[in-house]
Amino acid sequence: MHVRTTRGLALVAVAAAAALALSGCAGSAAPKSGDGASVDFKTVKSAKDAGGLEALVAAAEKEGALNVIALPHDWANYGEIIAAFKAKYPKIKMNEITPDASSSEEIKAAEANKGTDQAPDVFDLGATVALASTDYFAPYKVATWADVPDTLKDADGLYVADIGGYVSVGYDSAKYPEPKSLDDLLKPEYKGAVALNGDPMKAGAAIAAVGWASVQSGGTLDDFTPGIDFFAKLNKAGNFVKVQATTATIVQGETPVVINWDYLNATATEKVPTWKTVILPGKGYAGYYFQAINVDAPHPAAARLWQEFLYTDEAQNMWLKGGARPSRGEAMAKAGTIDKALYEKLPAAPTDAVLPTKEQSKKAGETITEKWAAAVQ
Repeated sequence: MHVRTTRGLALVAVAAAAALALSGCAGSAAPKSGDGASVDFKTVKSAKDAGGLEALVAAAEKEGALNVIALPHDWANYGEIIAAFKAKYPKIKMNEITPDASSSEEIKAAEANKGTDQAPDVFDLGATVALASTDYFAPYKVATWADVPDTLKDADGLYVADIGGYVSVGYDSAKYPEPKSLDDLLKPEYKGAVALNGDPMKAGAAIAAVGWASVQSGGTLDDFTPGIDFFAKLNKAGNFVKVQATTATIVQGETPVVINWDYLNATATEKVPTWKTVILPGKGYAGYYFQAINVDAPHPAAARLWQEFLYTDEAQNMWLKGGARPSRGEAMAKAGTIDKALYEKLPAAPTDAVLPTKEQSKKAGETITEKWAAAVQ
């Protein structure tokens, strides 16, 4: 599958070409009262159902709180997005739960805190976990829903892509040479250096790294075993570091070479000037993260308002500023609302990239669960 090589928002084309089959089971809701007084916000499926955006804002401010989870401030510029939401809606206290949690830990937090004020209101999940967790999601369609390609959202609003990128290799160029291929990472020069952003059995970014290693090794998205085999070799060579890579571990030198999304690797340059990011030649691996509302959200109106905010031009451009490709990017580019300077700063997309389907993502999770631990023990 080929992707156009223009900068920035090519990932939307990747997704469309991949025909990601995302489907749901919820129906459409009937309009509710305009003043929001009789609205059950746990069942509201659009701002129109709530009586309009003003009614949604009023209800969210009355709730007075919003619980978000797994949103590190240096992840695709989430820090600025969170600050902007707080400034726009100062009556809503934003509770940031476990910023470094993995996608699977988000779901576990919803289970453990179900029925309490401590449960997450919203999720930001990797594709594999999102597609396996739809029972936890409440259907909702933001005002700009139509701008997101059909291949990047559930037909009934259970989940919708927010940002995407490509798997890359970040490295401290002052200490390590630029890798030119996947197999370069097996060389002695990278002894005790190569890390992932989390555990592939839990974290979306790490799952993507295994998928990328699979297609870079000549395999396909139908079987992630070649990727697991590569990391087994990396581990046997003594090059694999079993430390979750974060900006802090990069600064401290614990994870000097990191396989991660390009927009996350790029952020490390702010703290480590010698840090560089490269998308290796060969098959590229694309991926999106998905937004969803907790069906048992303790603050359902605030959860929906947060979603509305994330899909505005303002927030989408903030993600772009963080080096990520926003899911509304193609429509914004056509409308002239995209930040052109930021768009041009994005690295060129791979000329040949793949994006896993729903079925491939599910199988990948099963394969990793079955084989990963033994391969890298």
